[in-house]
Amino acid sequence: MKLFNLDSPLMQALNKMADLMWLNILTMICCIPIITIGPAMTAMHYMALKMARDEECYITRDYFKSFKLNFRQGTLIWLLMLFILAVLAGDFYIMNYSGLEFGTPLRIILIVISFLVLFVMTFVFPVLAKFDNTVLRTIKNAFFIAVLQFPKTILMMILAVAPAGLFLFFPQITPIIFLFGLAAPAWVSAKLYSGFFKKLEAQIAENNAPEEGTEGAETEEAGDERIFKDELDESLLENTGSGQS
Repeated sequence: MKLFNLDSPLMQALNKMADLMWLNILTMICCIPIITIGPAMTAMHYMALKMARDEECYITRDYFKSFKLNFRQGTLIWLLMLFILAVLAGDFYIMNYSGLEFGTPLRIILIVISFLVLFVMTFVFPVLAKFDNTVLRTIKNAFFIAVLQFPKTILMMILAVAPAGLFLFFPQITPIIFLFGLAAPAWVSAKLYSGFFKKLEAQIAENNAPEEGTEGAETEEAGDERIFKDELDESLLENTGSGQS
């Protein structure tokens, strides 16, 4: 039956589900040491973008390639974000349970800072997975992209916390959340930002194009890697006029 051909929509959907399931399991295993959550999430977003673009990929091999490549920066970014979240959580705890009076402006400032941190966290690992940069510049670019993609950023934030909400209100679907709770939202998010990333990639690739008469094979071979070093900020500024894509 054509329904069960390898190229049929049903079989492609089942293959996609199997890939997302294995990607989710790999990510959860690599997150267990806690300190490795950064590179684990970066590798997950690296694979999610490849899958969203229907690029040829080998889940295990490519996942650990990205995990190894981004281990140092992913870990540093994760520890920095974890520290900031701990400080913010401590501030909110003190404000709510210390018995001291705090003014409304201070509460508003903390809420705004919290949203800014969440904005950065939404895009920082996808940006790290695709673009080669310093830690601080990666964080800066993640914030710029989150602002430029504002409606999509909010939707991505909702997608990220949706599995936790489903777990709390519908614990009977815990096995599904266990199998897809990280990778599926990342894949849907990659569908949302893939077009904007492609625009940045094309613009940066044009800026970094080899001069006439030079060998370009190395650049083409590295097209799947983080090859856009320290060029993203300028491209983002050039894209502020276009905003969404």
